[in-house]
Amino acid sequence: MSRAVPVGRVVEDLLRECAPRVLGAVARRCGDFALAEDAVQEALLSAHRHWPVDGVPDDPRAWLVRVAARKATDLVRGEIARRRREDAVFREPPPGEAADRDDTLLLLFLCCHPDLTPASAIALTLRAVGGLTTAEIARAFLVPEATMAQRIGRAKQKLRGAEFAVPGPDEWAARLRTVLHVLYLVFNEGYTSSTGGSLHRVELSGEAIRLTRAVHARLPSDGEVAGLLALMLLTDARRPARTAPDGSIVPLAEQDRSKWDRALIAEGADLVTAAVERGPIGEYQLQAAIAALHDDALRPEDTDWPQILGMYTFLERIADNPVVTLNRAVAVAMVHGPAAGLALVDTLDDRLPGHHRLDAVRAHLHEMAGDAARAAVHYRAAAARTTSLPEQRYLMAKAAAGPPAQPARGWSW
Repeated sequence: MSRAVPVGRVVEDLLRECAPRVLGAVARRCGDFALAEDAVQEALLSAHRHWPVDGVPDDPRAWLVRVAARKATDLVRGEIARRRREDAVFREPPPGEAADRDDTLLLLFLCCHPDLTPASAIALTLRAVGGLTTAEIARAFLVPEATMAQRIGRAKQKLRGAEFAVPGPDEWAARLRTVLHVLYLVFNEGYTSSTGGSLHRVELSGEAIRLTRAVHARLPSDGEVAGLLALMLLTDARRPARTAPDGSIVPLAEQDRSKWDRALIAEGADLVTAAVERGPIGEYQLQAAIAALHDDALRPEDTDWPQILGMYTFLERIADNPVVTLNRAVAVAMVHGPAAGLALVDTLDDRLPGHHRLDAVRAHLHEMAGDAARAAVHYRAAAARTTSLPEQRYLMAKAAAGPPAQPARGWSW
């Protein structure tokens, strides 16, 4: 029996949700990541063709696993060197197995294999586990799509034949930094989508939180794992207030803070407090502490900007990242005035060339300084450079708004 036939976006969302777990199950069975990834892509295409016509199966994931296993068998038959493994490797999964076992976390650590460069591991994991398209990953890395496709292809080839098994303690620790960075990027793409008509992609941010919880359960005493989970929870707590009913962006200073999820805030605050007390302090713990300070403020004017500035200064010392410097520039402006913030932003032109957030922050700081004309120029430049439709609409509306009725407050969305 099949459920009522969904079409378009509904099928796409369901396939995106199922794909990482299907890939994990097939990779575990066949022992070859690259072959499994090709087979799952074929199965997803088959589902795109058949489900809108025939209806969604009662167990979509099991259907995809069965089809992918058959596709993998077909691929193996075309490779003489692998024929001897065919019967043993590609068996029809027992009833219920696809639904009972989740190999996503294992897949995550496989994609962060030490044979891969960190950049390749992150790109491959965003594709295999995060469900991002090659174009979306290319935008996240600020490289052409063709370059990213080659990078992912080379990463898959390097993993050909890699054992699909739980890493040992030494390997687990070696891969952890890359794993955390991947989860951070997947969450960010879900919380503020880099493309499309919606600000959020809840399936991505939710999956990043789920996987980070799984890593935290495995490594409960690791401060950076706890810090990353805390950062996600403290940030995601604001999501209900980030958009208006029409989907437009509501900046942080204008959000209805009664809509923030206080349970997530409490959980995140407890996690980061315990992690900081254990020490040493890492970059995710610092970002979580900054998020906690924003969440503690019941009104925008209650925000402890001097403490936030101090934390960004410390964070910049341990993580030489231009985005951290950009965020520090906002904090500098809130504490020492917009001119000081703009002077710091001016040092980032070579490190963030063409990035829309550089123009967006410049626009906001000019607005704080009362220079509406220059603010509008930079708002329009930022709108032209972002591929997110909600951000484009927000930035163009700011460009057209003219001088604000009152001084602009802290910038963020």
